[in-house]
Amino acid sequence: MKVVVSVDSFKGSLESIEAGEIIKQGILEEIEDAEIVVKPLADGGEGTVSALVTGLKGKFIDVEVTGPIGEKVLAKYGVVGEKAIIEMATSSGLTLVEKEKRNPMNTTTFGLGEIIKDALNRGYREFIIGIGGSATNDIGLGMLTSLGYDFLDENGKKVGIYGKDLSRIFAIDDSKVDKRIKESSFEIACDVDNPLFGPNGAASIYGPQKGATKEDIEKLDLWAIKFSGIIKEKYGLFYENDKGVGAAGGLGYAFKTFLNGKLLRGVDIITEFLELEEDIKNSNLVITGEGQLDYQTMMGKAPSGVSKIANKYKVPVIAISGSLGKDVEKINEEGIDAYFSIIPYPVSLEKAMERDFTKKNLKDTIKQIIRVYKIGKSAYKFKSIEKV
Repeated sequence: MKVVVSVDSFKGSLESIEAGEIIKQGILEEIEDAEIVVKPLADGGEGTVSALVTGLKGKFIDVEVTGPIGEKVLAKYGVVGEKAIIEMATSSGLTLVEKEKRNPMNTTTFGLGEIIKDALNRGYREFIIGIGGSATNDIGLGMLTSLGYDFLDENGKKVGIYGKDLSRIFAIDDSKVDKRIKESSFEIACDVDNPLFGPNGAASIYGPQKGATKEDIEKLDLWAIKFSGIIKEKYGLFYENDKGVGAAGGLGYAFKTFLNGKLLRGVDIITEFLELEEDIKNSNLVITGEGQLDYQTMMGKAPSGVSKIANKYKVPVIAISGSLGKDVEKINEEGIDAYFSIIPYPVSLEKAMERDFTKKNLKDTIKQIIRVYKIGKSAYKFKSIEKV
């Protein structure tokens, strides 16, 4: 019997690979000769670097870069094999800015470009970049400037690197761009569909949570329209209405337009990178899960990518979680054959998230699931014998 175990982290309790190993132990206590494949899992958002680097025995790299409001911050990214894996939030994230200082007019993605350059200097040319949780709305102005693009005003002088500096861009000089960029590939984990500007654009939808006023949003939208016009004239590219280009304050647009980046669902990037399909296609059972299962689980969260592959090969999928949220039963209609919570009785949130409590409950639950699975297999064999 072959079982593929690929679960997202139980945030605050267990990392992805740790949870997977506990599940493996539980299965082996019930089926000693089972073949268990444990793979880390993430969806491109927070925790992706940690999950993949730890689970695949890569390494972490610390680098000091420019933070979202211009101060120095210590950022971290990971490398696994030939790939550099980056979360933009580690350099330009909203959590790096105190609430009273949040304002997308005054934030930049410059630090993200510095991380990319650090990876380039180390010989990496393949990138997976998660762009969730940004504090910015600079359409990648900061990142692109750090990579060698010069954005010029009407007098031919370089503009700044913050959201407010979009207002002064008149022309683009790409003659000094880092040549290694053209040698590189960028897969961008982007799980939103927003265009660059308009009612559903970057500023209108995400500006308020980043500290933008109504007046700020109107200005940022007008500058985005102007910026895309400059792009059309110089490069003949019309990406401003493509799905996802409004992600992270227009950073999706910057990657697609300037770096030939591919905007993809985070979970699809990760499952392909992990080569999960190869493991799943000849397995007997797949176990996935995350901290909470609810109706949103199948809308691009990590377990949805696993179940999509399993369904393709008609392999049963069981999902486990710490808690069960709103309309969780809908996930049965979307590819999860059965789901279970590991919480055995009512407890406080603090108790539920205790590491030892989670570890014990996770193992106990998976053992009971496997016992039921064995009963089903035995019943099937018995009925087959009866027919003979």
